[in-house]
Amino acid sequence: MSQGDKDKYTDKQKRKAEHIEEGYEKRGVSHDEAERRAWATVNKQDGGGKKGGSGDKA
Repeated sequence: MSQGDKDKYTDKQKRKAEHIEEGYEKRGVSHDEAERRAWATVNKQDGGGKKGGSGDKA
């Protein structure tokens, strides 16, 4: 993942973005554009980085 720091995302969110990215690349979208779209989709669906239990203010 070349763009930005993805430390605030859960493993599930990272897997989801990777899966979405692969789908775009299979349809001929460039790697960078596929990655951008995948993370935009994850952010829209999940509202951004980790949403936590007690004490997690991320």
